[in-house]
Amino acid sequence: DLLFRLVSGSDANSGSGSPEVISDSEEEPGSPQPPPTHAPSLVPCPAAGAAAPAPAPSTSAPSAVQDEGDDGEGETCTICFEPWTTSGGHRLAALRCGHLFGHTCIDRWLRGQGDKCPQCNKRAKRTDIVLLYARKVRALDNSEQESLKRSLEEEQSLRRKAELESAQYRLQLQVMNDENGKLRREAQELRRLAALATAGSSSQSQGTSFSLSQRQESSSGGHYVFSKAVLVSPKGGCRVLSYCEPLSCLLASQPSPNPMLVPGCGVKKISTVNLKACQYIPIHATQIRGLSISRHQDNLLLSGALDNTVKLTSLLTNTVVQTYTTERPVWSCCWSHDNNNYIYAGLTNGSVLVYDTRDTSTHVQQLVSDQSRCPVASLTYVPRAASSVFPCGGLIAGSLEGACFWEQVDGSTYRPHMLPLETSGCTDIQVEPESRHCLVTYRPGRSNPFLRCVLMELNRTPQLDDTRVPVCSCVPVQTFTAGSCCKLLNKNAVFRNPGKDGSMLVCAGDEASNSTMVWDAGSGALLQKLPADLPVLDICPFEVNQGHYLASLTEKMLKVYKWE
Repeated sequence: DLLFRLVSGSDANSGSGSPEVISDSEEEPGSPQPPPTHAPSLVPCPAAGAAAPAPAPSTSAPSAVQDEGDDGEGETCTICFEPWTTSGGHRLAALRCGHLFGHTCIDRWLRGQGDKCPQCNKRAKRTDIVLLYARKVRALDNSEQESLKRSLEEEQSLRRKAELESAQYRLQLQVMNDENGKLRREAQELRRLAALATAGSSSQSQGTSFSLSQRQESSSGGHYVFSKAVLVSPKGGCRVLSYCEPLSCLLASQPSPNPMLVPGCGVKKISTVNLKACQYIPIHATQIRGLSISRHQDNLLLSGALDNTVKLTSLLTNTVVQTYTTERPVWSCCWSHDNNNYIYAGLTNGSVLVYDTRDTSTHVQQLVSDQSRCPVASLTYVPRAASSVFPCGGLIAGSLEGACFWEQVDGSTYRPHMLPLETSGCTDIQVEPESRHCLVTYRPGRSNPFLRCVLMELNRTPQLDDTRVPVCSCVPVQTFTAGSCCKLLNKNAVFRNPGKDGSMLVCAGDEASNSTMVWDAGSGALLQKLPADLPVLDICPFEVNQGHYLASLTEKMLKVYKWE
């Protein structure tokens, strides 16, 4: 309207060269004048035939573009190139596609230009406008960081694969070195016997060839042969088994054979010389869940039971010499192989109690894991060794939810390390102390319908400096599969192969076939399947008079096999 009046005034007064501004309201004389305001400069329309004046250079637009090119990215509206505000009409707003604009600009755009986003051309409506509450929005370029993360994950995967292959190759190398040494000794013996055979008579040569054939047959490997079965408890109730080397006797837990006179539970001695049950020792009031023989003390038997007690029994006098009362029922127990004064007891709440045999009052320490509250079904102590792979000593506590290695830093300090096992189904953990391998047993589940025994190698990261704490872990080396039934928490065994120096055997009870499975740890092949009348609950290898034996315990019977 103002421009229209200006043009009309210029046409009426063509003689004068300056237009007059006509105000909408007239001011009375003497009234106060309002303060001057900054109004946009008006350019008069050029006369007919005159050249149009050159446009004045703009100052605001280039500065806005320059600011956006320098530091305005993520701070200006892409429609008007002006910074958006935190309040008012030009406040920050976004569409459903995610692009940002000033609220008045995008509202005007959708009213006049149509129903599409001005940046990505996706369909949009005025109802899709969302107000954002942010002072400054700036998108950081993290593509390099994501690329580094993917590279790190790939490197970690390759490292785990390399550690697994390295553990398998170390085991194979150990087996091959032992076989190589054995073959060299046999070759030297064969050369000596061949020299004797050529120098002797024909009869002597025949006897030599016979002995050579015998040696070749024996060098091919041995196997277990059934020796004798011993009835331990006619009514059943046997649970765990242990071997006392100084007294040459097996110890099997069982209920009292005469509960009217001597109630409770105890252990029965079985002599390994004649394989006969000789004596029953009453110890606990309820079922015994753990037995362990001291390697340093004089024939002391450690036992833990569901009657909330841990007891030390002298096998020389057949009497209980020390009793400790626990807070919960005891599921497992073991001795410390580095300090013969310490014993451990695993409770039903997932904690482990540490006892000092010199303190007869109570436990001296309690080890509590933050990740498991299941009963500690197995306790195994790993002694210290001068090994580059796993030199430290400590306690492995296994439950149905996994396992924790309590590294014994010093006499009273333990550092927990959660082992990377499966989160459910772990029933038993046994350790072969010389090779630093542990045998983990998993019961059948949804993902794996069979009983599995996984042989794992313990390892430890090197300690580069004092600030980084070394991490103890384990990697799987071999997996052995048995039947599809496992209702009982049976105990298995991993030990040195009597027929091959350096190799190991893995034995596990199979409830589906009521037998004892024997595997070769190096090749993973099933060597034997020893039958039993009932499910095998515990397995114990032992040595008597340079003979190697294997004992398997069921609920009633004890079967002994000899290696030949």
